[in-house]
Amino acid sequence: MKLQNNQFLSIEQLQDQYLTQTKPGAAVKTTDGTSFQEILNRQAKNHEEVRFSKHAIGRLADRNITLSDSQIERLNEGTAKAGEKGIKESLVIVDQMAFIVNIPNNTVVTAMNQQDAYENIFTNIDGAVII
Repeated sequence: MKLQNNQFLSIEQLQDQYLTQTKPGAAVKTTDGTSFQEILNRQAKNHEEVRFSKHAIGRLADRNITLSDSQIERLNEGTAKAGEKGIKESLVIVDQMAFIVNIPNNTVVTAMNQQDAYENIFTNIDGAVII
């Protein structure tokens, strides 16, 4: 909006400013018809799910660990609980599997099953969640 030399708005500028406003509470849509709230909800859902680092994917493959949908859901729950408590690096135990999760990045750093975790010492964690 360009101001005139006398620092007052013209009638046309005022009309544009007040007549083209959206009504309060009206959903703002993107060009493809998606509302801003829908985009936020989608992003929040994607952010809730843990990701697996390249190292963790390699460990899962090396140790023949497969996760069911319910186990992944519980891993997500454990990660969320750790985040609520302010934990940064967490050990999350699901069934007989242990996962080291970087909570701020929502990323599984490494994974092991019961045989691999039997005599291991877990370092560089500041909390644990057993699901």
